[in-house]
Amino acid sequence: MAEMNAAHKTKPARPLRKAPMRTCVACQETKAKRELIRVVHTPANSVEVDLGGKKAGRGAYLCAKKSCWQLGLKKHALERALKTAISPDNLALLEQYAETLP
Repeated sequence: MAEMNAAHKTKPARPLRKAPMRTCVACQETKAKRELIRVVHTPANSVEVDLGGKKAGRGAYLCAKKSCWQLGLKKHALERALKTAISPDNLALLEQYAETLP
């Protein structure tokens, strides 16, 4: 009987939450948010890679593949998603980051 009372004192398990989903602006694939890389247009009017996903500003997501980054930059999909023109300096930084991807 004591075992039965001990079992009732445990907290019920919390239900599993669904993983947030996002769409890559280049290939249009929907994936879990953690699988994609966020690029943000900051209030300081720069475009940066946001690995933590917490920077302030308008964000867009790209797959962690070099091909998606090249397509997103070449076809201006990233600019459309962020609703801004990307400066040559920021574009160079984004391209440099893309070269580090598989």
